Amino acid sequence: MASSSSGNSVPAPEAVQVLVSSLADDSPVVREASAATLKDIASVNPLLVLDCCWTVSRGGRRRFGKIAGLFQVMSVAIRALDKADVDPQYLAKFAKVASAEIISTKELNADWQKAASSVLVALGLHLPDLMMEEIFLHLSGTNSAIPAMVQILADFASSDAIQFTPRLKGVLTRVLPILGNVKDMHRPIFANAFKSWCQACWQYGVDFPMHTAIDGDVMSFLNSAFELLLRVWATSRDLKVRVSTVEALGQMVGLVTRTQLKSALPRLVPTILELYKKDQEVAAFVATCSLHNLLNASLLSESGPPLLDFEDLTVILSTLLPVVCISNDNKQQSDFPVGLKTYNEVQHCFLTVGQVYPEDIFAFLLYKCRLKEDPLTFGALSVLRHLLPRLSESWHAKRPLLVEAVKSLLDESDLAVCKALSELIVVMASHCYLVGPAGELFVEYLVRHCAVTDINGSDTESSKDFIKSTGSFNPFMYKKSEVKIGGVSTTELRDTCEKGLLLITVTIPEMEHVLWPFLLKMIIPRVYTGAVTTVCRCISELCRHKNTQSDIIVSDFKARADLPIPEDLFARLVVLLHNPLAREQLVTHILAVLNQLASLFPKNMILFWQDEIPKMKAYVSDPEDLKQDPLYQETWDDMVVNFVAESLDVIQDPDWAISLGNSFAKQYELYSSEDEHSALLHRCLGILLQKVHDRSYVHAKIDLMYTQANIALPVNRLGLAKAMGLVAASHLDTVLDKLKDILDNVGDSFFKRILSFFSDRAKMEESDDIHASLALMYGYAAKYAPSTVIEARIDALVGTNMLSRLLNVRHPTAKQAVITAIDLLGQAVIGAAKSGTSFPLKKRDVLLDYILTLMGRDDEDGISDSNLDLLNTQCLALSACTTLVSVEPKLTIETRNHVLKATLGFFGLPDNPPDVINGLIHNLTTLLCAILVTSGEDGRSRAEQLLHILRQIDPYVSSSVEYQRKRGCLASYEMLQKFRTICVSGYCALGCQGSCTHNKRIDRVKNNNFSNLPSAFISPSRDALCLGERIMVYLSRCADTNPEVRKISVQILDLVFSISLSLPRSANSSIDLDIELCYGALSALEDVVAILRRDASLDPSEVFNRVVSSVCILFTKDELVAALYSSSSAICDKVRQSAEGAIQAVVEFITKRGRELNDTDISRTTQSLLSATNHVIEKYLRQETLNAISSLAENTTSRIVFDEVLAAAEKDIATKDVSRLRGGWPVQDVFHAFSQHTVLSYSFLEHIISILNERPIFQGDSVKGENSNNVGESSVEDNVLHAAMIALTAFFRGGARVGKKSVEQTYSAVFATLVLHLGICHSLSNSGQQEPLRALLVAFNAFCECVGDLEMGKILARDMEQNEEEIWIGLIGDLAWCISIKRPKEVPIISLILCKSLDRTSRYLREAAAAALSEFVRFSESFGPLLEQLVEGLTQHVSDDSPNVRRLCLRGLVQMPPVLVIQYTIQILSVIVALLDDPDESVQLTAVSCLLTVLGSASSEAVEPILFNLSVRLRNLQVCMNAKIRANAFAAFGAISTYGFGPQNDAFREQVLAAFPRLILHLHDDDLGVRRACRNTFKRIAPLMELDSIVTLANTHRFSSDHRGDYEDFLRDVAKLFTQRMSSRIDTYMASLIQAFEAPWPVIQANAIYLCSSIIALSSVQHISTLYLSQVFGMLIGKINRSPDAIVRATGSLALGLLLKSTNSSWKSSRLDPPPDSHLVGRETESSRRS
Repeated sequence: MASSSSGNSVPAPEAVQVLVSSLADDSPVVREASAATLKDIASVNPLLVLDCCWTVSRGGRRRFGKIAGLFQVMSVAIRALDKADVDPQYLAKFAKVASAEIISTKELNADWQKAASSVLVALGLHLPDLMMEEIFLHLSGTNSAIPAMVQILADFASSDAIQFTPRLKGVLTRVLPILGNVKDMHRPIFANAFKSWCQACWQYGVDFPMHTAIDGDVMSFLNSAFELLLRVWATSRDLKVRVSTVEALGQMVGLVTRTQLKSALPRLVPTILELYKKDQEVAAFVATCSLHNLLNASLLSESGPPLLDFEDLTVILSTLLPVVCISNDNKQQSDFPVGLKTYNEVQHCFLTVGQVYPEDIFAFLLYKCRLKEDPLTFGALSVLRHLLPRLSESWHAKRPLLVEAVKSLLDESDLAVCKALSELIVVMASHCYLVGPAGELFVEYLVRHCAVTDINGSDTESSKDFIKSTGSFNPFMYKKSEVKIGGVSTTELRDTCEKGLLLITVTIPEMEHVLWPFLLKMIIPRVYTGAVTTVCRCISELCRHKNTQSDIIVSDFKARADLPIPEDLFARLVVLLHNPLAREQLVTHILAVLNQLASLFPKNMILFWQDEIPKMKAYVSDPEDLKQDPLYQETWDDMVVNFVAESLDVIQDPDWAISLGNSFAKQYELYSSEDEHSALLHRCLGILLQKVHDRSYVHAKIDLMYTQANIALPVNRLGLAKAMGLVAASHLDTVLDKLKDILDNVGDSFFKRILSFFSDRAKMEESDDIHASLALMYGYAAKYAPSTVIEARIDALVGTNMLSRLLNVRHPTAKQAVITAIDLLGQAVIGAAKSGTSFPLKKRDVLLDYILTLMGRDDEDGISDSNLDLLNTQCLALSACTTLVSVEPKLTIETRNHVLKATLGFFGLPDNPPDVINGLIHNLTTLLCAILVTSGEDGRSRAEQLLHILRQIDPYVSSSVEYQRKRGCLASYEMLQKFRTICVSGYCALGCQGSCTHNKRIDRVKNNNFSNLPSAFISPSRDALCLGERIMVYLSRCADTNPEVRKISVQILDLVFSISLSLPRSANSSIDLDIELCYGALSALEDVVAILRRDASLDPSEVFNRVVSSVCILFTKDELVAALYSSSSAICDKVRQSAEGAIQAVVEFITKRGRELNDTDISRTTQSLLSATNHVIEKYLRQETLNAISSLAENTTSRIVFDEVLAAAEKDIATKDVSRLRGGWPVQDVFHAFSQHTVLSYSFLEHIISILNERPIFQGDSVKGENSNNVGESSVEDNVLHAAMIALTAFFRGGARVGKKSVEQTYSAVFATLVLHLGICHSLSNSGQQEPLRALLVAFNAFCECVGDLEMGKILARDMEQNEEEIWIGLIGDLAWCISIKRPKEVPIISLILCKSLDRTSRYLREAAAAALSEFVRFSESFGPLLEQLVEGLTQHVSDDSPNVRRLCLRGLVQMPPVLVIQYTIQILSVIVALLDDPDESVQLTAVSCLLTVLGSASSEAVEPILFNLSVRLRNLQVCMNAKIRANAFAAFGAISTYGFGPQNDAFREQVLAAFPRLILHLHDDDLGVRRACRNTFKRIAPLMELDSIVTLANTHRFSSDHRGDYEDFLRDVAKLFTQRMSSRIDTYMASLIQAFEAPWPVIQANAIYLCSSIIALSSVQHISTLYLSQVFGMLIGKINRSPDAIVRATGSLALGLLLKSTNSSWKSSRLDPPPDSHLVGRETESSRRS
């Protein structure tokens, strides 16, 4: 740094004035920069800054619009003043200015006003008395600025309490007189000020004695203010005034005298309490805080006794109690912090009172509890809970009173009170308040509220599937709705009680004597059902401590007579096991309790339960896993019933069983008839009655079951039916007598039921329920009854039409019940047959008709089944049909057809809901298999039936819907499995398994010995299965998109051929199969099946290939022909992959076995494939189909195939516009397919080539564009030429070996011709003729496909029909590059042709040739002598008339291989130097880009002679407006720097040094490319600078950052470098930088300004300051004043700051001489005009 000199002084005052004027700029960036600069230099010379601010501030906001920033600068400058610079008289002016602005408006809290206030606060830090004097001037009379002044005093008190507090007297002296005149709207400001002043006093008192600042006068003033605020302001109608006043009074109560406080209490307390009447949280919080301060000052003062008696406090406490409720409720809302703070403050208030009057507050709270007013009661209980642990010693003697008070509240219904009471009970338990009967009473209270539930709560989350199906669910009778009272919901209350009960059980040992065994009483009552989970958990915890003392458990149980008997406990807990997904693992806890209470039951149970209960607990241990099983509820209920049954079997005590039965009977009182637990209760009682032998007892109990059952609920109806069935296992006649009585009673009202259709819907539904229940009870009675006695009962039920009386139902659930009952009857018959008692089911066909009728949609009576109800009914009906079909007698043909017609349509059902649909489809498949088994009389008839059913399933097998295909394939597979079972393996036609006489007879049938056999034993023949047709149906499915469908289809094929090889062939079969070969193929097919079963992820294509190979071998000749005839439908499959598979299979069949086909077969097969071609829409599938046609022609008689194809083509041409056919012309694709074959393609191509040779695509390629328009147009419109073009395209795309060879032989000429004509076609396209270009591009694309260059095809597709010049020139270049990579051997010949074309007269031809050559030369290593010719041609045409030709030829020269570029470097560089000055910018850009490329490999000998010329031209290009040229020019300048170390080192180094400032400035260019190029060049030229510091700079973060601030830091580093290491060049650089002040880019101007200023600020050279400081200062001031660009003005402001902060100037002591007002006005006017 240079020392300051008076000769180098700068006009600092003028500069600061400019900066201050910029604070009013319209741009926020400029304002921020100016403010930042001023705040920065304020630390150097705060007085000058203040002078300038003072100058512009005298006009106020009217002359200086953005005055807020000005005041902020003033505030910073004032704070920066040293003590020596603090001049009261001088600073008083700023106080005047700030106060004048504040008082100039009635507005409050504006930005500028806050900034002005900050000036006064800053003044107060130095001269508090001055500041206060200024404020005091405006604290009199009716000045509108008084509120603002008071606010300033408040801010000052908050900023500096130490200086403010001693001056509080003066403040109060002036404020108090005006308090009486303050308007309501301003009173909150004054009140807030008093609060701040009092807080400052308390803060002052922390460090200093309070009496040093608060003397008697201050105390008197405070008393007066306190009195005024209390008497007048606190009674204002404005709530905001009252709230702020109360807040201030709350701070003042500790400062006023006790006398004053005591006298004020009668008014102050009501004033504070009045705020609670307003429904505002903030007001309540302020009031509570003030009350807390008041209570502390009144009751806990060390100066004397309490100022308030408890009688005086009752009003306060009564008011606070409801606040507890409100604040507690608000804690759950969005304003949680405010509510919580208020709640805590209220509790602190009560604690303060309790510390002084513990007994009185206890009595007060109990009194409020006894009032039973909900808000007061809730508040009292909450306070008691809070105070009880804190005042326990003081309240120890009050224990009985508290217990009695709590007992009196146990019947409260308010949820909030209940919750508070529950929490208090838990706290009381922790302090041993709960003893004896009262303790049990409180425990029962907690249990009662553990049982409250909400109807939408978690208790219903695990509803069962059968409940979902009914759409209704009724929880326990005493469950409450989810409501909120006082902000408390039933869920919150329940959770609180559950946690409390568990807490006292686990953590308070003294509670054990209260809880045990009392909690056993809580299990039985109905109202406590919801609490069983918690009660069981507590009992388990209590028993855990007694687990080794089972005798104690028994003795404790027997010691109390009021406990339930063990049978009642067992019955209650077992029924509650019903829901395995109940809330909080209810089942697990019940099982644990049963296990722990086992000692209360007969001894035999203990060991059994120890083994069984863990198994049941394991089943329900994972609820999520349990939910995956759709039948989990049924399984669990069965486990519970078996648990009861086995427990009874273990006990073997009839009396205990009778007692348990009575307990189960009593359980009906605990559940409503609609409760889901009743179903399990029925079954538990039923299994118990099964074990009882007393018939009268059984009869009485089944009467009770039926009476208590709500048969309108399907769940309970089913439970009752199962219970009756369980009883029937031992007491069948008793049950049947009961059912007959019920049926007889219902039968009397049959006529009434008919009338109910027209009168009472409810009566009809009631009758439906009874009939459904009876049907189910009959069904389960038959199911569970002994098989030896049911035949007569079933015959009586069915034969006497007794069952028909139960069929008149309409409700969906009733229908399902009747269907289930019929199914159970059928199962009973089957079960009896398995047990050796077989008999036919009478009227089976009638029962089937009943089922089919019931499963249909029945809307005529007004009861419409929902979709889910209907699906469930149909699912049950299919299962019942399967059962009935499976029993004797066999189905008749009419019944069979009726069943099939009614059921097969289910395959098309939507796949939702999946669980129901899957079950329905499974049942349908099982039914079809049962029909197949029972409908045929022999093997042949079963084969016919199999084909009949399979053909009806085929539409679903080939459906476009995936799940339908899967269903169809699964059904087909299951039926084929069943067919093989009954017709091939192990079973005879009559269903016998193993070795029987029937099978021996069938063996003779296979040997064609039918002489002595009846028709029943005739097996089907192989031909009867129609294998050709069947295999094509399933073969395409082997390529399906669904892996499951693929796997099933392969299994079907394996199964079909396995069956076929086991069946005899018909007598007229002429071709014998190679059995050994067939079994080998079958074995391969079975291997595929085995692999798919192990790994379904196997490659589908590989699997399909293996399947097709096996099928091809397994076909007979007739089956092969049939498969080919039927291939059309398989090829047209709706699934693309399947269609592809079908085509692949046809091709393989033809390839391997095509020679077996005769002429007729070939002709029909060709027609079938052509038909498929016309119907297949997708182009790819059509192409594959045509490949199959070609394969047919190749492997059979091709003449026949050609005749068929040509006949089709001739017909199409004659009757259709083949160019407009949807999906394309199929015959064109046939031509394409033919081109792939050697024999077929050559003659076809020969004809097409002859047409094209006779009529070139575009004649006269040397003719200019305007003459070629008509030629091109006529050529495209010529039909023959168009056909030839289509044929040529088809040939190119064929890719046949012979055709491709022909193309390869003329490859160079073809490609050159196509490329050259691109130029002509684009010129025609520009004139509006698009067709020639389209035709050429089609041919070009076909050519690319023919030669296999897909990349070239992509290039053509990318820019197809784009007419822009750069696009098509780039397209040609890309094509040439692609050819050079793919076919380098063709490049020399093509290049020679194109080189000659450079002399053509057509500009477009020359440009096309130059574009291609510029790419071909990249690969010219092997050109040999041709290279010289190419280089000469390119060099000659760099002076072409076309700029495109010039730049393309130059680019071609540069793009030669590096070795060749080095060889011709001198020649290339001479061309580049010439073109750097080209008038066309595109040529200039190409030249500078090529220069970068050449310099990468050029030798020093080639570059050094022209180094100077290059550097000069590049420096000229660095100021080009084109950003790309600019970036490349900088980059090239860096590249040539590597050659600057030779003989021309000095000259080039001068160029580098001269260009260095420009490089620095463009490091932060607007263009990113320029910035990057400059950074790279900077690094490359750094060594030439011979300064290590430059290299170091290049490695910093500042250098590489794009952030403006980092760049400015970098510029300062560069300036240091210039001043320290490059002082000899500073003059030159300064001149260059000053010149850049006028650069065309604003950002470059800003960069130059900042760098120039940094150099001056950091320079140690004296003459730099002398020469440039004043000049730059003047220019900066001019830029700031006149530049239209914000970045220039902002940077100018920052630059001025740099100059001013530097020590190169002597302005630290400078002060501003007051300028003439006209000068100021002129400057401001100019600034306003610029803005």
